[in-house]
Amino acid sequence: MTALTLSTASAPGLRADAIVIGVAKGAKGPVVAPGAEAVDKAYDGRLAGVLETLGASGAEGEVTKLPAPSGFKAPLVVAVGLGAEPQKDAQFDGETLRKAAGTAARALAGTKKAAFALPLTDAADAGAVAEGALLGAYSFDTYKENGKGGKDAKNGKAPLAEVALLGGKPRDKAYKAAVERATAVSEELNRARDLINTPPNDLNPESFAAVAQTAAKEHGIKAQVLDVKALEKGGYGGILGVGVGSAAGPRLVKLSYTHAKAKKHLAFVGKGITYDSGGISLKPAGHNETMKCDMSGAAAVFGAVVAAARLGLEVNVTGWLALAENMPSGTATRPGDVLRMYSGKTVEVLNTDAEGRLVLADALWAASEEKPDAIVDVATLTGAMVLALGNRTFGVMANDEAFRSAVCEASEEVGEAAWPMPLPEHLRKGMDSPTADIANMGERMGGGLVAGLFLREFVGEGITWAHIDIAGPAFNEQGPFGYTPKGGTGSAVRTLVRLAELTAAGDLG
Repeated sequence: MTALTLSTASAPGLRADAIVIGVAKGAKGPVVAPGAEAVDKAYDGRLAGVLETLGASGAEGEVTKLPAPSGFKAPLVVAVGLGAEPQKDAQFDGETLRKAAGTAARALAGTKKAAFALPLTDAADAGAVAEGALLGAYSFDTYKENGKGGKDAKNGKAPLAEVALLGGKPRDKAYKAAVERATAVSEELNRARDLINTPPNDLNPESFAAVAQTAAKEHGIKAQVLDVKALEKGGYGGILGVGVGSAAGPRLVKLSYTHAKAKKHLAFVGKGITYDSGGISLKPAGHNETMKCDMSGAAAVFGAVVAAARLGLEVNVTGWLALAENMPSGTATRPGDVLRMYSGKTVEVLNTDAEGRLVLADALWAASEEKPDAIVDVATLTGAMVLALGNRTFGVMANDEAFRSAVCEASEEVGEAAWPMPLPEHLRKGMDSPTADIANMGERMGGGLVAGLFLREFVGEGITWAHIDIAGPAFNEQGPFGYTPKGGTGSAVRTLVRLAELTAAGDLG
């Protein structure tokens, strides 16, 4: 993990490999952003002109490198685009700073130390820059020669090793708290990314559960793992029905973080299909290669619970990881089979590739038994949600409109794109089954909403619930951007942590 410090040093006198500054897109060309005054002065106030000569415009995601002025101890200046210059008296928002810091951190891979002289007007800005830098510096090299955080043999570049935030206030409690929060959240989000990126031959339900148990022990979280025998004894027909076709048996992991002063209890439920072949309803060629990411919901829940514990939030948070591998075999669940779920309801399985809702249903009912104040589930659930919202936005459904809005607002605060989605009652009829209480499939059109309606059937009466479908943003198959790498993204970790913070502060429900 990249080391991060607050620094009161000036840019010219700091020993580093690079100085990172911000440049905005002004009406008449690039504009040097606040925080870079000392650097601009060293260029005799002509830095904006020099950058424009080099082709810089200040557009978001743009990176321009140039030699540092004479007298600087750092040899390089890296100007990162911030996008449009704010209106008069306005400031750059937190997400703009996060993206800029992440872009710079990625551009400085292979560098030992960089000083970030981006605009910092308060502690929140410092937290945003810290978070962006730590997330942008992420690299998954475990399976490369000389890997495990070391040098990538192919491109010879290790992640940026150290970041100094210039303009920070090391002795200010608010600044220190902001950086400590950014570090805890980023480290747990990056741990979630590691899990998502781990190939399925090394990550199965048992090994995922072991990782969760180890982290729980380290951070004072109570962990309980139900193996196949315990699931059978408890009647968890959904999780067992999905996992029965695999040699790697399913698990249900319960992570309980409690605080002595907590007045509220949140339950987070994550879909953890460590590999999804589709089961007997086998996925077509070209749709299997990234299915190691189908446990991204469980990874997000895991990361959020551990982050809440590290931050010492005054709220009780229980995480439920519904873990299974969905494989075709002679023992696998068949289309047409009927499963008796943990709630007692029966489900006719019309498509074994609609398996996420089956494991979530059992976990949702188990979570409901504890009567939490609210339940939020997270899942890479439907391709329909990707078609609706694209690859960077997750959908939010809920049985309470105010809570759905609160989830979307929390996601916006932390920089995760979300969109409220409805649960149209007329779509429920499509899941009527002549054989069982409900089928796991309904109308094809609006499939993401149908999945939400199915899950709602397994939420305890009177419990506030939201469903987050992260099928789009959970795994980035395109090139990296901002602080988002290629591969596992850790989508929804920050939203869940923010919901826990708001609940602890009494600002949520």
